[in-house]
Parts: sequence; C-alpha cells; structure tokens
Amino acid sequence: MSTSQKIGVIGGGSWATAIVKMLCNNAEHTNWWIRNPLTIDHIKKYKHNPNYLTSVEFDTNKLQLSENLKDIVKNSDILIVAIPSAFLKEAISSLNAADFKNKQIFSAIKGIVPEHNLIVGEFFKEEYKIPIENIGVITGPCHAEEVAMEKLSYLTIASQNYSNANFMASKLACRYIKTSVSDDIYGTEYSAVLKNVFAIASGICHSLSYGDNFQAVLISNGIQEIKRFVDAVHPIDRDIKSSAYLGDLLVTAYSQFSRNRTFGGMIGKGYSVKFAQLEMNMIAEGYYGTKCIYEINKQYNLDMPITNAVYNILYEKKPPFIEIQLLADKLS
Repeated sequence: MSTSQKIGVIGGGSWATAIVKMLCNNAEHTNWWIRNPLTIDHIKKYKHNPNYLTSVEFDTNKLQLSENLKDIVKNSDILIVAIPSAFLKEAISSLNAADFKNKQIFSAIKGIVPEHNLIVGEFFKEEYKIPIENIGVITGPCHAEEVAMEKLSYLTIASQNYSNANFMASKLACRYIKTSVSDDIYGTEYSAVLKNVFAIASGICHSLSYGDNFQAVLISNGIQEIKRFVDAVHPIDRDIKSSAYLGDLLVTAYSQFSRNRTFGGMIGKGYSVKFAQLEMNMIAEGYYGTKCIYEINKQYNLDMPITNAVYNILYEKKPPFIEIQLLADKLS
C-alpha cells in the first residue's frame, strides 16, 4: 500500500479529536470534517477543539479542516468515520456510492445504525456498495480522555485485508498508543456495541448500591453474553478474552470516563432517558445499541439476560430496582 494514502476523519466529537491527535504523530497531512464552521475557525485560530478534549493542541499545518463533507471524502483515500451511529445516516445523506468508490472506510463508531439495525461496516457495505475488504474497524480498549493525556493505550484495527489493517495500525501507533490487527470485523464491532449495553447495566447497578462483588459477576456474565452473540452472528475462531473484546468491556464498564456507565448511573438514580441525555450533553451509544441488539436477537433467540434487562428498563420503563433484582437471580 502506498504510504502517500491520504486519510480523512469524519466527525468533530471527542473520539474523532483523539484520532486526529494520534494521526498527527505519523501522518504529514490529515483531512478533518467538522460540521460546525465556528468550531473549525476556533481550531485554526487557537489550535484546539473548543468542545472536546480541549487540552489537545494541534499543529494546524498538518490539518485540512472543512465543513464540506464531499470535499473531505473526495480528497481522502481512507476515511475514518467517528460520528454517533444515531446520526450517521443523516450526516452523510448528501453522499452516494460513487463518492465512496475505491475508498477505504474504517469505523470508529461503537454503535449500530438504528434505522437499519446494522453495524456500521454492514451499513456501508449495503447502502454504499463498499467491498467488505475495504471496510475496517478501530476498537479499544481506549478512552479518548486518556489519549488526550497520553496515557498508554491499546487499539485493535480489524479488517479482512491485512494490508489495510496494518497500514492504519502504523498510522495510529505512537509513543502512547500500541496497536494490533485482526480480521474479525464483525465480532469486534458487535462486541463494541454490546459492551456499551453492559456498561449501562453496570452504571444502573452502581447507583442501586450493588457492590464490587456483584459487578464482577455482572461483567463476567457480560463477556459470556458477548461470546454467545458474536459466535452466533459471525461464527469464526476468536479469542473472546483478548483486549478487543474483554478489555474493551472492562474499561467501558468500570472507567470514570465511560459515558455509557455514567448514563446508566443516572437511570439508576431515577433520571428519565431524555433528561439523562440532556444532562450529559453527549451520546451514550448503548442506549440505541440496546434496542438494536434486542431486535437482532429475535432471529437468534440467544440467552441474553443482561441485554433484556437493560432493554426493559430503557424501553419498557420497568423500574430499575425490580429489573436488576430479577437479573441477579439469573446470573451465576
């Protein structure tokens, strides 16, 4: 693969900002689409994103910032998409399959496109006719906030084309980021969705005063639930104990930076879904992911008690303390 491949990042949130920070360590030039022109003006003038990870300072000579999505896509060979899944379809609605011809797409979105119940890779494959070998996934365990602080973090880059995966891994790796590659684009992406669901459960349980002992049982059951689901949806040989699966689940369920755990904590305290979303002013992907996974599982009928409990709380308005009591009897 040519080292001159141009990379574009689509999104202006915390994870997009963290990815651009990583790329600036290795790439001479990064295209960056941000919807709000005022944010772009601020970055150009003050060298940091005014809304997310404000401590990160950019060398703006390495950035081509634009609110024109078509221009960013046109001028990039590889696109990293980091928009909340619930808003992805609308955000790229001005584009068509011709715009993505011969492009590589890497999903840095840990969610499912709600209108289609598709993980992001499948969405691009079906809606924009992108060959599966040109689709990849960037997954953790890795919080944007710790990238900003340059704390040692790990990423897994998944693609069925190892050349593409290795190239992206080389562009993201740096002093504080270690990378590895995988060919499991389906398992890593579905696992990233499910770990957000279980992080919501963890937050709910924390607010209901369940302790560390229970949390350990909850999350150990969570990784078993992930394995059942990804093995049914895409049955290949994978090590569910590796960092792309178990590690990502652990950090999202336990970290102070986890927006899904925070969201769950607010639900456990009695906040409504709408009020919790407004109070956070950030997207908890697990809210949308819960409904999508629940609906997808109707065709598999897998035993997924944690997912079902979170669905009942968020969408059926069941009291959290009763639903978690019922869940506790199903865990072991």
